[in-house]
Amino acid sequence: MNAIPPPRFDHVVVNVDDQLDASAETYRRLGFQLTERGHHTLGSSNHLAIFGTDYLELLGYEPARVTASSTLWNMPPGLGGLVFKPGADAGFRDAIVARGVPAEESREFSRPVDLPGGPQDARFRVTHLAPEVAFNGRVFFCHHFTPELVWRPEWQSHPNGVTGIAEFVVASGDPARAAAPYRRLYGDAVFSETEGGVVLTAGQGCLSILTPDAARARFGDALPALPTDGADRMAALVLRTAALVQTRATLQASAVPVREAGGMLLVAAPDAFGLALGFVE
Repeated sequence: MNAIPPPRFDHVVVNVDDQLDASAETYRRLGFQLTERGHHTLGSSNHLAIFGTDYLELLGYEPARVTASSTLWNMPPGLGGLVFKPGADAGFRDAIVARGVPAEESREFSRPVDLPGGPQDARFRVTHLAPEVAFNGRVFFCHHFTPELVWRPEWQSHPNGVTGIAEFVVASGDPARAAAPYRRLYGDAVFSETEGGVVLTAGQGCLSILTPDAARARFGDALPALPTDGADRMAALVLRTAALVQTRATLQASAVPVREAGGMLLVAAPDAFGLALGFVE
C-alpha cells in the first residue's frame, strides 16, 4: 500500500462566490496582506493570505469569467474547504482509495502569477475526497508543482501578525462518524478525545470535530448558523499570531468588533465573511 504522509494543512478555503471584491476588502480590514487576484484555468478566481507553511484562500468567481468548471468546487458559502498536503507522486489517489476512503479523480490546473521578472504559471494537482466524507464542504489534497510561486517572503508578513493555521473547526451531530474516514486515512495515533468531540493533530495545527453544543461553548454566537438536523458544518477557523496585542491593535484600528474568549480574540461570522475567526498566540 502506498504511503500517506502524516496530516499537515496546506490551506483553507473561504468560499465567497461572486463577492471577491467585498471579501478582499473585509480581509484586508482584518489585517491580512492579500495577493493580487489570481485566475485559475478552471474558471475560478482567488486572493491568498500566505503564512509560513500554509495559507488562507478567498475563492470565488468573476461573473464575466464564469465557465462550466467554475462550479466544480461545490462549496457552501463561508468556510468551505480544508486542504491537506499530499504525497508527491501522481498515484496518491490510489493510496487514499486503498484505505477505503472514496476520492474523485485527480486533476491538474494552473493560474498565472505576476512577478517582477514577468508572469509565471503556478501549477497544481488536486485530489478531492468524495462529498459524503467532506463535512458538507470540500476536503482535498493539493500538490504544488511550483511552491516557490506561492510561498514568497514578500507575501508572508501580515499587519495582524498571523503566522499560520492553528485550528479548523467542524460542527457535527456525530463527531465519531465524521472522523471515521480520517482515522482510516491517518490512523488512530493522530487522534485524541476532547470535550464534545475529537481532534486530529495536523503538524502545528489541528482539525477539531465538535458537537454543536461544544462548538457553541467555545465560540458562542460568533458562529454562523449551524444545521438544526446535526449535519456537518465547517464553522470556525483559528489562526496563530505572533502577538495578540498586535492583532488586537490592527482590528481596533479598522473598527472590527472583537471579543476575548478563553485566551482567544474572536471575530464573529458577519464580520469575517461567514465564519467564526479566532486568533491565538
